[in-house]
Amino acid sequence: MSVEKKSTPKNGSPIAGEPTKKKSTKPRLSGDKKKILELTNQVAELKDKRLRLKAEFENFRKRRDKEMLRMFEYEGEGILKDLLPIVDDLERVVNVVKSETKKDDVIINDGMKLIIAKIEKYFTKWQVQPIGKPGDFLDIDLHDAMMVKTEKGKKDNEILEVFEKGYKYKDHVLRHAKVIVNKK
Repeated sequence: MSVEKKSTPKNGSPIAGEPTKKKSTKPRLSGDKKKILELTNQVAELKDKRLRLKAEFENFRKRRDKEMLRMFEYEGEGILKDLLPIVDDLERVVNVVKSETKKDDVIINDGMKLIIAKIEKYFTKWQVQPIGKPGDFLDIDLHDAMMVKTEKGKKDNEILEVFEKGYKYKDHVLRHAKVIVNKK
C-alpha cells in the first residue's frame, strides 16, 4: 500500500478537502485574564486614592472649620487688647482727681483729651470713621434727624448740630449720627 503524502501550498493555506487546524485560544484568554487582572488592580488603586483624597479633604475641611470657629470666637481679642490702655488711663484720671494735686476740672479735661486722642488713634487703625458734623447734609443712610430748626443763611437739610456722633466701620454704619437739621 502506498501512502500518499499530501502537500500544502507555500502560502500556508490548507489543501481543499483537508481538515483545518484551529488555533488555540488559550494564550489569548490568559492575555485577557491578565488584562482584566491589571484593570482590576488599577480600579482598586484608584478607589484607594479616591478614598485617601476624600479623607484628606474631610480632614482639611474639619481643620478649616475649627480654625474659622476659633477666629470668630476670638475676633474681638485684638480690639479688646487695644482698649486696655484706655481703661488704664481712665483709672489714672480717677486716681489723680482723688489726690487733688491740681484743680479737678483741669485734670479731668487733660485726662479726657488724652483718652480721646488714643481712641481716635485706634479708630484710625481699625478703619472706624466718625460721621455727622455741622455743615454736612442729611443722608438717611448715615444720619437720624432728631429735630428740625429753621436758621436763616443755612441750606435745607443742612446739619446744624450733632447730638451724638455716628461711626462707620469701613463701609458699614456702626451707629447713625443723631442730628438737628435745618428746614426752610
